[in-house]
Amino acid sequence: MLHSFALEASPQPDLRQLLEDLYQGRSLHPYCSGQAIPMLPHEIWVVCRGVVQLGTLYDTGDEALLGLACPSMPFGLSLALIRPYQAVALSDVDLMRLTLSEIEQSPMLAQGIFRHVTRRLRQTEAILAMVGYRRVEDRLRHLLLLLKQEVGQPAAGGTRLTVRLTHQQLANTIGTTRVTVTRLLSQLREEGWLTIDRHRHIILLPHATV
Repeated sequence: MLHSFALEASPQPDLRQLLEDLYQGRSLHPYCSGQAIPMLPHEIWVVCRGVVQLGTLYDTGDEALLGLACPSMPFGLSLALIRPYQAVALSDVDLMRLTLSEIEQSPMLAQGIFRHVTRRLRQTEAILAMVGYRRVEDRLRHLLLLLKQEVGQPAAGGTRLTVRLTHQQLANTIGTTRVTVTRLLSQLREEGWLTIDRHRHIILLPHATV
């Protein structure tokens, strides 16, 4: 029997609004889907739009998923011990760059960052549970439910994932092939677990569970 490791739904503090209030007029940094995001030890990025995939490389050259930085989530070298540590835009993203000194000088900002670091920790636990499944189908279901929690919006008949991911991106995230993901998505559509809208966004139907 499968168990759901989706994050509990809970209101998240609006860090993006806080950043807008504190840093009006500061430019955002856009990155295109698939683009590597540079990171420096004394800086932290905060996602304002889109999703960033965080990962590392093994000596064999294989990639490992460490997390998904979704809107309002921070990421950076100072928040990780693993090396190499890399960040790649999983969709088109807008990021705000903060220095550690800026965060240290603002208790309100530090509190907002801390709350979303905690959110990232819970997500990491969910990902660890997800990658432990041997069946690729189970990993895909859990990934989609995790994305539903992080970037889902109510839509007619279900929950729409606001980030449009390619079959290859989904495959890279769960460690399989594009062909396998395409086959499994077709299977899930036939089961009535999900559908695809005219803009190619995935919509998870109300009974989509594991």
